[in-house]
Amino acid sequence: MLAASAMIFRNQQERPSPMHLKPLDQQTIVITGGSSGIGLATARLAAERGANVVIIARNEEGLEAAAAGIRSLGQRCDTIRADVGSREDVAAAIEEVIARHGGFDTFVSNAGIGAYALLEEISDADHRLVFETNYWGTVHCATEALPHLKARGGALIVTGSISSDMPSPVLSSYTASKHAVKGYVDSLRLELMHEKAPVSVTLIQPSGINTPFVEKALNQMDARAMIPPPIYSPDLVAEAICRAAQTPTRDMIVGGGGRAMTLFAHLFPNLSDRVFEKAFFTTALDKDAPNQSDGVTGFREGGGEGKVYGPLPMRQTSLYTFVRSNPLASLAGAVLAAGAAGALSTALKRR
Repeated sequence: MLAASAMIFRNQQERPSPMHLKPLDQQTIVITGGSSGIGLATARLAAERGANVVIIARNEEGLEAAAAGIRSLGQRCDTIRADVGSREDVAAAIEEVIARHGGFDTFVSNAGIGAYALLEEISDADHRLVFETNYWGTVHCATEALPHLKARGGALIVTGSISSDMPSPVLSSYTASKHAVKGYVDSLRLELMHEKAPVSVTLIQPSGINTPFVEKALNQMDARAMIPPPIYSPDLVAEAICRAAQTPTRDMIVGGGGRAMTLFAHLFPNLSDRVFEKAFFTTALDKDAPNQSDGVTGFREGGGEGKVYGPLPMRQTSLYTFVRSNPLASLAGAVLAAGAAGALSTALKRR
């Protein structure tokens, strides 16, 4: 019984690896989408812990605003303007990082955009733009960063979403792109394992996170865009990313609410379809508030303004994420689960 319970709690834990990742204070970390939200939260935390940070985004003014706050504390933060949807931009940015800093140890592919629109109504151009940034941006970052990482060892970390493991109407094109990202990252990891490349590949899957996402996403609906609850702080995601930069980690869902929803979708697909169909059209939209998106800033053009947080209430902690991130807590959880399972089994036998 204990062994079976331990197997449950080992899901999403670190996979054993001979590769060695440096402490943060010995690393140069590159972060795309670094001018706001999760990217900026990660840059701040990594810099606070001594890393040399390079942030990349489309908007130069936003990059400088983001970097200024980090530099004001005496920490290191460089900026490079690039659009991850362009392979040429990504290749040039990586060359610039190597020229300025002698290389990098962790590459965080984090840039992403979203669209609140029905699949039958979003234009092909906007649908493709979501994929160019979210999916092709991941491909460009991975394939351009890997030759350097393979030569010196390091970590490739990709920010995905719980949307890659469950359906999300209204955010449909975003969800489709994140399904593609998960398929790409999981398959790439196996190819690198087969090659015995000294690169840790991590997929970080945040739950709903309070970033400026709702303010910057394209919104074609007749209501204000929202993030379905529960909503967590981007600082929790930053903590997970910084941990994966030092400890080889296969994947990590951030936020217990997101883990519960993905399990629900996996175990009870027909029931979850009915629940999510009703829930998302209610919680992803605030029908009492008007649509305020211009569909340009943050979607078709760079829109980072040096802001980490969005306008929504958020949870600052997640017990699930804490347990997943701490082996001793995971072991304690496995023991408790085994005890609970044993007690339930005994009770059932007595009936």
